[in-house]
Amino acid sequence: MALKDRGSKLAVKVRDFVREGFTPRFGELKESFTSDEKWRRLQSLGTELWLDSGDMEEVAGLWTREFTALTTNNTLLNREIQKGSYDDFILEAAALLDEFEDLDRADLKLELAFILNARHALKLVERFDAFVSVEEHTDLASDLEGSVEYAWRFHDICPERFYVKIPFSPAGLLATRRLSDEGIAINHTLGFSARQNYLVASIGRPAFVNVFMGRLNSLVADNGLGDGSYVGERATLASQRLVRGLRDDPGITTRQIGASLREGKQVPDVAGIDVMTIPCKVAREYLELGLPPEKLKDETGLDYQPGLDARIDPERITLDTLWDLNNELVECVNALQREKIEDFSASDLVGFFKMRGCGDVLVEWSDSQQKTSAAEGKIPRLDNWRKLLADREIALDSLMNLAGWNSFAADQREMDTHVEQVIAAAQDRRKPSST
Repeated sequence: MALKDRGSKLAVKVRDFVREGFTPRFGELKESFTSDEKWRRLQSLGTELWLDSGDMEEVAGLWTREFTALTTNNTLLNREIQKGSYDDFILEAAALLDEFEDLDRADLKLELAFILNARHALKLVERFDAFVSVEEHTDLASDLEGSVEYAWRFHDICPERFYVKIPFSPAGLLATRRLSDEGIAINHTLGFSARQNYLVASIGRPAFVNVFMGRLNSLVADNGLGDGSYVGERATLASQRLVRGLRDDPGITTRQIGASLREGKQVPDVAGIDVMTIPCKVAREYLELGLPPEKLKDETGLDYQPGLDARIDPERITLDTLWDLNNELVECVNALQREKIEDFSASDLVGFFKMRGCGDVLVEWSDSQQKTSAAEGKIPRLDNWRKLLADREIALDSLMNLAGWNSFAADQREMDTHVEQVIAAAQDRRKPSST
């Protein structure tokens, strides 16, 4: 990683290139945006409001002074790149990187994705004075040192407004701990349960943790286990309560994000959580509900009952792992806190959890299991995993984490392919024609 380390010639040149023309007005734009009482009421309940989009014009149609941040990810950034509006910028970035002959193809891919993510995020900062969650390349999910260095480089580009997303994984957890200790604001993403977030907040101590609530509802509905209602909501509120309790501990300031909202009614259903990151479609649906602001109240004490078929045994499919925290995991986390965590590798961490009977939390996935998950897409087909779930070798939250990572990785590959094609087409145009 030496070539790409913070402070290297490459890192400095890329930072200056990405920031060229960046003219933020930190703290000056808020009053220029309109206000909306429906959002203001949620804010008064203690919920910070983010929009889950990187589409500049779509955001502009919804942004009010009550919103503070925007989230991008591999999927959302890919949508922007596929529009072609960054094609000329891709060529400029590739020309800059030509100077560094030691960059191999894999390095070049990582660097171009980093440049595009940072540049688009700066545009969002400039237009909305928003905090923006930027996401690392999916190839870094198992790369502890790479995750740390790219997070530092994101921070260096815009320390005033960038949060850095790092996904739930053994390497990601260790990277989050190191970066949080160094003062980098980490949004630890791809979480699906209260217990995962208990672990992350206790050990990683990031600024934010997530529950992708809409995907949990889809998991139940798509597998014919019920209508899926309130599965994600229950997990999100359970996680909120655990995270809120952990903030009594010195050094833990982690806040809970409700992510992957799928319909407008979910906004009032989880009112009062620390943060909501809301897709634009869902934000419009919420406004169209026409709920009187005074009807909104703090719902964080609720324990929703999920919409399950009566014939389904929740424990058989480990549904309890989405909202319950058992003593084994608490004891495992306590034991880990007594260790010298900075000396752990990702494999050390996996082994530590397995040895203490918590191997279903941090799973060592086989190649065949990863291929099965990749073929399934965002939502696992539980028929393919029933024995492993029943034997508690894996759990729904860990399975959803694997599926989520594979989904983002697919979108990342699509973006990488577009970038490569843009560069290859330009190279072909420069070749002398043969006559």
